[in-house]
Amino acid sequence: MNDVTHLDLLCIGSGPAGQRAAVQAAKLGKRVAVVEKRRVVGGVCLDTGTIPSKTFREAVLAFGRQAEQFRTRHGFTAPSRPGVDQLFSRVSEVVERESEVVERQLQRNDVMMIRGEASFVDAQTVQVVNGTTRQHVRPRYILIAVGTTPASPSGIDWNHELIITSDEVTNLKQIPRTMVVVGAGVIGLEYASMFASLGIEVTLVDKRTRPLEFLDTEIVDTLIHQMRNQDVTFRLGETVERLESQGQPKKAAIHLDSGKKLVSDLVLFSVGRIGATKSLNLHAAGLEADGRGRLKVDGQFRTAVPHIFAAGDVIGYPSLAATSSEQGRLAACYAFDVKAEPMGYHFPIGIYAIPEISMVGETEQALTTKKIPYETGMARYREIARGQIMGDDTGLLKLLFHRKTRHLLGVHVIGSGATELVHIGQAVLGLNGGLDYFLTTVFNYPTMAECYKVAALDAFNKLSQ
Repeated sequence: MNDVTHLDLLCIGSGPAGQRAAVQAAKLGKRVAVVEKRRVVGGVCLDTGTIPSKTFREAVLAFGRQAEQFRTRHGFTAPSRPGVDQLFSRVSEVVERESEVVERQLQRNDVMMIRGEASFVDAQTVQVVNGTTRQHVRPRYILIAVGTTPASPSGIDWNHELIITSDEVTNLKQIPRTMVVVGAGVIGLEYASMFASLGIEVTLVDKRTRPLEFLDTEIVDTLIHQMRNQDVTFRLGETVERLESQGQPKKAAIHLDSGKKLVSDLVLFSVGRIGATKSLNLHAAGLEADGRGRLKVDGQFRTAVPHIFAAGDVIGYPSLAATSSEQGRLAACYAFDVKAEPMGYHFPIGIYAIPEISMVGETEQALTTKKIPYETGMARYREIARGQIMGDDTGLLKLLFHRKTRHLLGVHVIGSGATELVHIGQAVLGLNGGLDYFLTTVFNYPTMAECYKVAALDAFNKLSQ
């Protein structure tokens, strides 16, 4: 047994939170190590989550552009469908390159990499097992940044060959012709829209009557409308009662509690994610996760055990790669008594469906509940020269302004480049700017940024009435 001592910080997990915490601590002159059990450095985000899914999305969009070019040139739709090699070849390439980038960054900062699975022996000691190798690490501080794993649906045979989770999408051997997605959360909607864009018959099932309730209602309605135009069938307010196989070749028969029966080549279960804390032996450290495997922390990301911190998806909302990274950095600063400003309130949320969605700030629903007077300003992509150039006539940007102070309160975008476009509004929101800024600022033409000018003029006209 080769024990590791004299460490200032041990990060369990090399995803955005663990990576950023390790680099921050190293830059403070601390001795740092990171434990990673996965095949690549970068955690869930890089191995099976954010990066693979977004790379897959780009492959889907590229195929769609190629198919449209073929139709334009020849007057009919190309008969072939993309194969898994065409769609997933780029995924493994990007994952490997990004993993190398993360690993090199850790090396440049003299962060020690420890490969293997970590678990607590006691509150001060972490055991790392890699095959037959076992070592104990006794750091001054510990950061738990293990991310999440897909939640398993209760009452369903999870070993069924016709069922996958989002973690297995990029391991598909062939593209299905029909598909049922169970769960209309962020991940479920993203994958449902991607597969529908490939011409696959997709049915989306969710027990809620309305998906993505935290988003602006109008934006969600637009997304559902566009997905229905891609022939996605929504079965909302429904739950899966049981699943069985039938026929040859085998298909999945999904029985809903309403009595409906759906038959599909493949079922993607996306019913949420739980903290990947099961194998950590938290009890030995004096910690306990909640029913979703998540850890509770205070404002400085400290757990109930003062020298053990937690950050990233394992602590729950907002569960974004960008916020996880900042949480990890702040946790390292707080551990070593370095003064740091808390994470800003105005962080953007990005949903990489087709079309993509992004928002920052308040929604109309929230402002109405809080009785804050507001006015909306709308710009539709079809009104913008750049929107015409890009061929996107369905996107829109909505701005929310305070009726009295004219300060910007919220930004909501759906359409091409939404996750990039939102950052202009984020900056104005963070600097406490508002309507007057957009009215007097000149934007490049033709660009999508012009949406802000059009939306501001729309709001100005409404306020002037």
